[in-house]
Amino acid sequence: MRKLTRSGTPRSLTRRTAAALIAAAITLSMSAAALAGDAVVLKVGDQKGGNRSLLEISGLAKDLPYKIEWSEFPAAAPILEALNAGALDVGYTGDLAFLSVYAAGAPIKAIGGTRADAKTQAILVRADSPIKTAADLRGKRLSGTRGGWGQFLIDATLEKAGNGIEDATFAPLGPVDAKIALLAGSIDAWAVWEPYVSYATLKDNARVVASGEGLTPTVTFIVASDNAIATKRAAVQDLVQRLNKARLWSLDHLADYARSTAELTRLPEDVLLAAYTAQKTSPIAIDEAVVKEVQGASDRATRYGILSKTLDVSKAVDRSFTRARV
Repeated sequence: MRKLTRSGTPRSLTRRTAAALIAAAITLSMSAAALAGDAVVLKVGDQKGGNRSLLEISGLAKDLPYKIEWSEFPAAAPILEALNAGALDVGYTGDLAFLSVYAAGAPIKAIGGTRADAKTQAILVRADSPIKTAADLRGKRLSGTRGGWGQFLIDATLEKAGNGIEDATFAPLGPVDAKIALLAGSIDAWAVWEPYVSYATLKDNARVVASGEGLTPTVTFIVASDNAIATKRAAVQDLVQRLNKARLWSLDHLADYARSTAELTRLPEDVLLAAYTAQKTSPIAIDEAVVKEVQGASDRATRYGILSKTLDVSKAVDRSFTRARV
C-alpha cells in the first residue's frame, strides 16, 4: 500500500464509422493465395472468452489465408510482455496499459481497436458502505490495477471531486484480489471494468459510486509488434478486419454472444449479457480524433505519475490498418 503521489456515441454514428472500417479499401502487398502459399503464421495473444472465441462464434475464423497460433493469457499485462519480448505478433489491451509498455521502449504499435461506453469503467463499494459519492472517497483505501484503467480512474475521479490524488491510499491489486479485498472490507472501493462491474453489482450487491464517463476514452487497442507490421502486414490487416466484423456481429447478437461466452468462461450468462449490453463495444478507426483523445488521457496519466514520461501518441499508433479511403 502507498499514498497516491501522483463516452457514449449515437448508434447511427457508430454504424457509419464501423461501416467505413469494414469498407476500407486498403492495398495489400500479398494476396490471400500468396499468404496461404507462404504459410504465414500469426502468433496471437488472447484471454479466455476473448478475440479467438469472438471470431469462432461469429463464424469469421473460417477460411483464414494464414495460420493463427493462439496463446491464452490470464490478463493483458503478460500479453504486452510477450509482445515486447517478440514472442507474439498481435495482442490486445487497454489504452493506458499499452502506453505504459510503449513508454518503456517496447517495439509495438496500436493498429486498431474498440471503444466501450465509459460508464462501464466504475468505482464500486460494498452495499453497506457509508461512501455515497465520489467526494466521499477522500481518505479511503482504494484499489485498482497499477499503470492502467484502475489507477487512472481513481486519480481522475478524486481530481474531479475536488480532492488531490494524494488524498486517498492506493492499493494496487488485480481484479481477482481486489474483489476479495472489497468483500472482506480490507479496501473501501474498487476501480474496475466489465464484466467485473456487472458481476459485482448483480451477484455481490456492490454499488457504483463513480464511473469513467467524461474521464476516460475506454479504448481497447489491437497491438502488433513492429516486426509483424513489417513482415506480416497482409495477415495482420486481415485479422484486424475480421475482428472489426466480428465485433459488429456481436452488437446484433448480444444474447447469442453472451450464451456462447458463458459456456466457455463459466461466467454467468446474465452477467455477460448485462456487461455486453452496457458496453456496446464497437470497432474504431485510429483517426485524428482518437489520437487526440488518447493523447489527452496520456498527458493526464503522466501528470498523475502513471506514465513515466510525456508521450507523442501519434508515434505510438499505425493508422494505416484502419484508414478508409476517401
